[in-house]
Amino acid sequence: MKSFGVVVVLLVLLNLSSCHGALQAGFYNRKCGTNNVESIIRNVVRQRFARDPTIVAALLRLQFHDCFVTGCDASLLLDGPSSEKTSPPNFSVRGYDLIDQIKSALERACPRLVSCADIIAVATRDAVALARGMNYRVQTGRRDGFSGQARNVNLPGPSISVPSSIAFFGSKGFTVRDMVLLIGGGHTVGITHCSFIQDRLFNFRNTGRPDPSMNPTLRNQLRGRCPQGSPFDNLINLDQTPGSSLVVDNGSYRQARAGRAIFEIDQSMASHRSTSGIVFSLANNGASFQTQFGAAMIKMGALQVLTGRSGEIRRSCRRRN
Repeated sequence: MKSFGVVVVLLVLLNLSSCHGALQAGFYNRKCGTNNVESIIRNVVRQRFARDPTIVAALLRLQFHDCFVTGCDASLLLDGPSSEKTSPPNFSVRGYDLIDQIKSALERACPRLVSCADIIAVATRDAVALARGMNYRVQTGRRDGFSGQARNVNLPGPSISVPSSIAFFGSKGFTVRDMVLLIGGGHTVGITHCSFIQDRLFNFRNTGRPDPSMNPTLRNQLRGRCPQGSPFDNLINLDQTPGSSLVVDNGSYRQARAGRAIFEIDQSMASHRSTSGIVFSLANNGASFQTQFGAAMIKMGALQVLTGRSGEIRRSCRRRN
């Protein structure tokens, strides 16, 4: 059994540096003169993180919302009256200004070389690393899509059931473990508004009662933060672990195991027969979470990518050339 476990760990570690299709680690090496493309991205992200550590959650969400529509093609970044940005699930997505800032820096150093899709992937990895997560090795070589339409956006909400979530992720080629990693990992540094959890606090599924799976102490605390009838839609940390709300770690799984998950999907994954074992293992092994989360992010970043002669390298991430 011990040797089998070693083999599994080695396979996961190999997966962190393997190529996905035409993507490869170090794609931009020696292509920008004396400049290092990934260092340029990292420096801009580091400056933003120093002022606003919540940018980590913003970038994780931005990458997820981009990749899970038409693939990791930066379609979400395009402006327009019917663009993906105009779809309700994307109303609160942010980080576009940081992507623009990075793109400007790269265009000054090496024009028309680095795609906006690659900027999203590398910047997200850098933000995760700055938040004490794993500095996983991103494959690059993506190209940018030509269009992004609101009608194509069909993303799961925080109240989705575990079976429906499994089906959604499965339709994109992801395993149940991938799903648990991407959802729980993304929610370890995120924030949400009271309006997204009001039903869990007061009227769960129209029963007139709160969600029985939520820890009563947490429920009472959140009711103080999110009172019924309040005109203010306050913000709440998704990871309620003290000192961990801005750290990429396995805190969201530990909280879910204690009935302290903020979103219904996170709490449901801790008890559903298809996912509870995975949540348990991740909650009890922070190092394993880091390795597996890095692998899941690499896999997500390879979803339906454009490479070679497909797509384009945009001059501005907000519009086609």
